[in-house]
Amino acid sequence: MEEKRVPITLYAEMTPNPLTMKFVANKYLLINDQTVQFESIEEAKGYSPLAEALFAFPFVDAVFLAGNFVTITKTNNVDWDFIVMELREFIREWLAEGKEVLVMMPSPNAVKPVAEGEQPKAPRKQFAPSEFDEPIMMLLNEYVRPAVENDGGAIEYVGYEDGTVTVELKGSCAGCPSSTATLKGGIESLLKSNLEHVKEVVALSE
Repeated sequence: MEEKRVPITLYAEMTPNPLTMKFVANKYLLINDQTVQFESIEEAKGYSPLAEALFAFPFVDAVFLAGNFVTITKTNNVDWDFIVMELREFIREWLAEGKEVLVMMPSPNAVKPVAEGEQPKAPRKQFAPSEFDEPIMMLLNEYVRPAVENDGGAIEYVGYEDGTVTVELKGSCAGCPSSTATLKGGIESLLKSNLEHVKEVVALSE
């Protein structure tokens, strides 16, 4: 008996970051506003079979999953013109065959596996709950998240301390040349104009 295939359409979309491409599907891959980023095959193992398979391509540097799209960061040594069709077809086939995209969400505070020869990253800073957490998240979700997702990325609120809001940039926003301008010119201005206690916005240093 033939396996039932799902009709999938998938298109590729450029992002403001020249190293990333957004692949948009006609179905949701993750629900409940979940987002997840993997920066190596070691990180993806046990969590995302799709990301793990994508890292088998030598030119894939990072994989970001959210909503109905996958954002792929490529290495510097190859142009999108040579790989975009291959990646689009691979992801479309994967979804059409009903294969698993994500089997488990990694814990935000989990220690990430390190490839041989690399230095382990410092543990992520823990922030105490603050009375400003909710208003900050509401502003980010209403005014920032839609635009950032449209560009193939995500912004996640990490914490507030002494007037400083820390966020994490993912997908096309991570390492994007224009992300600093967006962070300072857009997000910082938005939060400062609405919440007098906010003095600055910084991105989580990786």
